[in-house]
Order: sequence, then structure tokens, then C-alpha cells
Amino acid sequence: MSTFEEFTGTGPRIDALQYGNWSEKIFRQMREGGVDAVHVTIAYHEMFRETVANIETWNRMFERFPDLIFHGKWASDVALARRTGRTAIFFGFQNPSPIEDDIGLVEIVHALGARFMQLTYNNQSLLATGCYEAEDPGLTRMGKQVIREMNRVGLVVDMSHSAERSTLEAVEHSERPIVVTHANPSFWHAALRNKSNDVLKALGRSSGMFGFSLYPHHLKDKSECTLESFCEMVARTAEMVGVDCLGLGSDLCQDQPDSVVDWMRAGRWTKEVDYGEGSATHRAFPEQPSWFRDNRDFGNISEGLRARGFSAEEVGKIMGGNWLRFFEENFIPS
Repeated sequence: MSTFEEFTGTGPRIDALQYGNWSEKIFRQMREGGVDAVHVTIAYHEMFRETVANIETWNRMFERFPDLIFHGKWASDVALARRTGRTAIFFGFQNPSPIEDDIGLVEIVHALGARFMQLTYNNQSLLATGCYEAEDPGLTRMGKQVIREMNRVGLVVDMSHSAERSTLEAVEHSERPIVVTHANPSFWHAALRNKSNDVLKALGRSSGMFGFSLYPHHLKDKSECTLESFCEMVARTAEMVGVDCLGLGSDLCQDQPDSVVDWMRAGRWTKEVDYGEGSATHRAFPEQPSWFRDNRDFGNISEGLRARGFSAEEVGKIMGGNWLRFFEENFIPS
């Protein structure tokens, strides 16, 4: 019996994106919320050596809190997390800067435990185009080569912050399914980073994954978004592409100071405030919806999905079962 089959119905809880100001408090809240695995951002704009330093920081946290968290590398680590009452932490990058301009580093970062890498973070990169650029010429020559190498080693292609053409070309060019770990459908809320029906359908056809975001700027009514509205968005998406490609990627940035927004958006590429859409309103972290403040509130989403009419099995898939199946199939070398 596969790990996915073992847990379907009872369901693991997997969050496909967080970037918290990590602390014992947050790790204990993960346990209170029954969160079995979290994909955490360990690089926004960091180069390779800086990313290694971030991994060293995580290694110290794994040493300090071994009863709460550990470094997850394989799908089987979700089962280990459930057996031992801990949370498996999976590493990912929101930008390809850790591989610099060296395709050989793709295999190295996978060996260090990275399992997801975005090809862009809002801007044009060496690999593809970000969602804030005015023009989208699609994948670059290097981008196509890097996708091939990511496919080979088992590093998942993430297009959460990428533009439309680049995302669709990544789906077509990749020999393995790609993901959007944290975004929402643009038909529900027309943020620049939310995804079109064409992207949603392409992910569904290719066995990719789409993680719904709880970040207020990507929700209808933002911080005032209701649980019912969120679950209706999930239901409408499921009607379009089916349940099996859907999961959660909360984009929870818990306890981060507002100054971190400048690092996320500006990095080292600009001296000005240029965040694309709504620059003036994006300089601080928005307040989370009242029904999803932190990791303890994942149960509210489960209850909301059931109230909307999803079956227990469907809720189990969305809350983590689909991500677990994807991990099983795509973290290993091809």
C-alpha cells in the first residue's frame, strides 16, 4: 500500500508554502493544528552560498526542536511525521537565484534537500518571466535546460509568481508535472499573481498541482474574505478542473516584520518602491482573515469545505492527500 493510499480518507495536512519568522511558538502551533508537512521558503533572492547559510540555520532549528520538526526530503517523511507527532519541513526557493547561472547547481541544491524552485519571483529571471513584467516572452533558453535538469533530479518546477505565457510553456516543456504552490484563480480575484482558467486547466490536464493561497492580497475582499467565499472559490475551481489537482499553499508569513516585505519585493534589484500592482498598499503585511490566523486554523478550512458540500474523501485530498501523492511521484529522480 502506498503512503497516499494509506492516508486517503483520514488525510494528512500539508501546506505547500509558508515563510514565517520561525520560532518554537510557530512549530508548536503546527502541531496543535495537526500540520504534518510544510513547504518553507529558504530563499527569495539569496545566491548559492547565502542559501547554504539558511540551510545551516534550519539545521540548528532541527537540533533545537527535534520533538516538533525535522527536515523532510521524501514523501515517506510525511508518514514519519504522522507516526512521531512532528512536522516535516520541506525546503523550496521562490527564485532561481540559488543556482545562479550554473545548471550544475540544480543537482546540488536537490542533494541539500530542496524540493521546489520557482523559475521567477515577479520579475524576469534567467529562466522565465515574472507576473509583474509588462511583456512575457516565455521560457528562456536556459529556462528550458534547467527544467530538463530539474525533471531529472526531482526538483519540482513552481510557477507561482510567473507570467502567463511562461507558465503555460513550463507545463508544455516539462516532462514531469509542474505546480503553482500558492495562488488563487483570477476568475475569483483578479490579482496579477492569480492564475487564469487556461493555466488551471493546463495543470489539471498534466497532473500538476494548484495550491490555494490564504494571503489576503490574493483573496476576494482581502482580509475581510469569509470562509464561505474561500470555499466557494475552491468549489468553482474543482468544477472546472476536478479535485485531484487541488491543495493548499497558505503563503502564511506569520510574525514577520513589515520590513521583510521590502526584501521580498525589492530584493537587490531596485532602490525604489516598485512592487507592481498596488505598491503603496503592499509595503506591510495585511491582516489575516479571522478564520485563518495561523497553523491552528487548518481545521476551519476542513469544516468549511464539508459545509460547502465536499465529501470526506475530497476534503482529505485537498487538505493534503493530493500533495502527498504528488510528492511520491515527483521528489525522486526520473
